[in-house]
Order: sequence, then C-alpha cells, then structure tokens
Amino acid sequence: MKQGPLPSVDSSGDMAGPADLPRCGPLPTRVGVTGPAPDEPLGVVAVGPAGAERRGVLATLLGLDPVMLTVPAGSWLVVRHAKAPTRAAYVPGYRQPHSYGADRDAAGPALARPPRRVELSVPEPLLRHFTLIDTPDTGTLGVAGGRVLLDAVGRAGALLFVIAADQAFTAAELNLLAEVAPTPVKVVFAVTPGAAGWAPLADGTATTEDAGASVPPAHGVPGKVDPVAVTVAAHRAALLAAVPSLASSRWFPIDDAESAADLRRALVGWAAQEGLQRASADPPVLPGQHDRVSVVSDPGDWSEQLERQTRSCAQRIRQHLALELANAHLRVVQEIVFGVGSAGLPELLDREMAALSLLATAQCDHAVRGIVADAAARVLGAPPTEGVRRRIATAVQYGLTDHRPGRDLDRVLLITSTAGVASLTGPEAIDALDGYPRASRDEVLPPVAVALSGGCWQQWRTPGNDDHNAARAWSQRALREVELGLSREISRRFEVIRLSLGAVLSDAVDHGILLA
Repeated sequence: MKQGPLPSVDSSGDMAGPADLPRCGPLPTRVGVTGPAPDEPLGVVAVGPAGAERRGVLATLLGLDPVMLTVPAGSWLVVRHAKAPTRAAYVPGYRQPHSYGADRDAAGPALARPPRRVELSVPEPLLRHFTLIDTPDTGTLGVAGGRVLLDAVGRAGALLFVIAADQAFTAAELNLLAEVAPTPVKVVFAVTPGAAGWAPLADGTATTEDAGASVPPAHGVPGKVDPVAVTVAAHRAALLAAVPSLASSRWFPIDDAESAADLRRALVGWAAQEGLQRASADPPVLPGQHDRVSVVSDPGDWSEQLERQTRSCAQRIRQHLALELANAHLRVVQEIVFGVGSAGLPELLDREMAALSLLATAQCDHAVRGIVADAAARVLGAPPTEGVRRRIATAVQYGLTDHRPGRDLDRVLLITSTAGVASLTGPEAIDALDGYPRASRDEVLPPVAVALSGGCWQQWRTPGNDDHNAARAWSQRALREVELGLSREISRRFEVIRLSLGAVLSDAVDHGILLA
C-alpha cells in the first residue's frame, strides 16, 4: 500500500504537527493490558494451544457437555449465568444476534461469516462469581489477535492458561505471559494429560532428585515421584526460566472432576477478593460532582485554542492509524504468501481490524479526555476535578446529536467483497463486533468499529479461488478504503467534540458558572 511521507517524530516519541497547532499529548500506540473499570464484571479468560483440551477443562468446571462449548473457528465464547439456558451468535454486519438452541444437539445457524463471539447463558452457580471466556487457540492469534486478547484479559482480571503434558510453551505464548505478568491480572495454569497420558521420564522412572525437592513422592513411596507432579514441575520450570515474575502463580493438574475442584475453589476465592477491591475503588460521589463551579472573568481565546487542539488531535490519530494500517498490510501480505494463503485472508484481516478498532477507540478516548480537561482548565481557571470533568463530558455527550455531523456516530465500517467499505449504524451493530464486550462506557464518543462482511468469507473461501496476487491486490485496496473511511470518521468525531464542548463552555462563560 502506498504511503505518503512519514510524520516527523520528536525526542519524546510524539508526532509533531504544524508549528501553529498545540500538542495533543502522547497517545496510546498499541493495545495492551489496562486496568479494569470498577463496574467491569469479573471474568476469567481461558487461553492455550490447540490440543490441550481447554474446552474439556471448562466443561468440567461448569458441569456441562463439551459439545455445548463448541464455537466456529476464530470466535470467542462468553459464558454467563442465567436462569434459562440460551445461546446467541453476534455477527458483524447484523444489529441483532442469531439465536439458536443451548442443548448439545442444537445446530448452529447458517452464517455468511463466523461470529465475533457466541454467548452461552446457563444456570451454573460458578458463573455467579465471574464470567468465563474461551478464546481461539494461541497458535491462531497472530500479532493482532494477541493484542485483542490482552485488552480482554486486562478488563476481565484473570487468565487461565491450559497446556497439555506433552506440549511446550511457544515463544508467542511466553511473550503473551510476559506482558501479563507485571499487571494486576491473576494468572493460573492448568495442565492436562497429553496423548500418552502423564508422560514419565525417558527411562520410565522418576525420582525426587530428578524432579526437584519440591515435587512430592507418589503415594508416599520414598524415592518415587508422581508423573503428574513431575510434568507440572517441568512446565513450571520452563515458564519461570522465561517469565520469573510468575513464580507465585498456581498450577493445577486436571484430569477429572475431582482434580478440577481445586481450580474451581481457587477461582472463586480470587473472584471474592477482586470483587471487593473493585467495589472499593468506585466512590459513590466524586469530588466536585455536585459543587457550584465558577468560571474565570476573562478566559481568553479558549475557543480558538479548542479548535486548534481538536484539529491537532484528529491529525495525530489519522497519522497513527495510517501507519498501523501499513503495518497490518505487511503482515497480511506475508501471511498470504508464506502462511494462511488466500483462504485464510478473511479471518486474518478481520483480526487485524478488531485490533485496529481497539487502538483507534483508545486513542480517541484518550484525546477527548485531554481536550475536555484542557479546555475546562482554561475556562474554570484550574484543572477540573474528576467529578467536574465527568459533568462536562456528560453534557458534551448529550449535545452530540444536536449538531448535524454528530448524528449516527454509532457506525460500523464493513469491508465488502469488492474491497470497498460500507457502513451500518446503531449501538447494536457495534456491540456485535466485540469478542468480549464491555459492561458500559463512560467515554464521550462511541467505539470505533471496523470488520469484514460475510461476502469476504464467501469470496476467498470459494474452492479454486487461491490466487495470491489477486488476494494481495484486494487486501491493498480494502485497507486503503479503510484508511480513507477512518480518516473521514476521525475528522467528523473531533469536529463534533469541538462544537458540543464549545457550546457547553460558552454557556458557562455567559452565565458565570458551570451549568453542566
């Protein structure tokens, strides 16, 4: 994909815009683990390689038939508590989920493309404590899928890594765990039997000296070691050699319902403690939430500075996303030629668009928070407290639809089979794109949402349509259209912020007090 000249970068890593524009401040440059919001529900995200019987472990925890946890390849499974069993597939391009039976014999709906997520609700008491999320196999995630996973893990709060006895951690899995390790996320490991069961040592024997003093003897027999304990100790040693900060993580061998009971109790214990911490982090009343707030007598040219700052932020984000799309195009071409081929193009590109959507949303949210805080500080004469900032942000959000450019900001950009971009509006359409949805958003703008339509799957998975050159050309055109569509969308969003925030602060200046 042809790119224009790269923007200049100053010593702090920020992109420098024209000299007359104020800095927008540093923006998030990648999606990663962030702390959960206090009102975010507790969740346990299950990850691991293919062949580790991860679905069997989850089914044992929930007391369900593993068939009920089956989802299309690449889809996420979100299991919640409900009185009546239900199952629904959320597919990009549709405003309503596709509903189908929650029993083991129910067939899934005929879909043009795989859903981003399948939600299963069952009356299982364990799910009163937390939501259980199953993800695609780690070997299929790639760079973009790993970023989406890290975002979900940070919001959920706990990571359950399932690996088989005869498997080893890959470099990508170790990198993933290394990113999670320094965060508050709870990491727990489950080890399942391999194809040959719990593999013993090469000569068929095991001793405490071989496995280490921390491994208990089997059945109380001195000098002999339980092969289960040996396997777990070997996996733990391999992990800690690469990620020593996970030394406190607990390990659970799982081969039946009885052995899964310890894991179940550990997860319930984590949920009880984490729930208290999140509840205490959300005060009922924020400072300044109900106070009378006066404005300065002469705020100066705050409206002109607001206009310059919104233009600067929009430009910075457009530049960031253009670079991100260029990197995505390189990864897509590499996979077409050396990896998944043309048939795997839709799933690969859809993961890239999911990660891009998260990054664009995070950058817009970060920039808008800064714009609101800076403009309010100029009008009020001091940085606003969190309560005052939220009051202003709420008033700005209410005013978005009063301005013509602000209508239909809940918009999904869908890549079509002709490499174009179509749009679908409505908050329900955006919700269908989440692999693990957020409970709520207190940001001013709705999320940025990009995905592939079902026609793309039908086109590139047609038998005989395996032309790598055609796939590369199609992906280049599609990503170029996404860049143009996002550029227009970002500009429109920040113009609406300028108009709505300007109206709120103008009323405050005219009346001498903040009316929000």
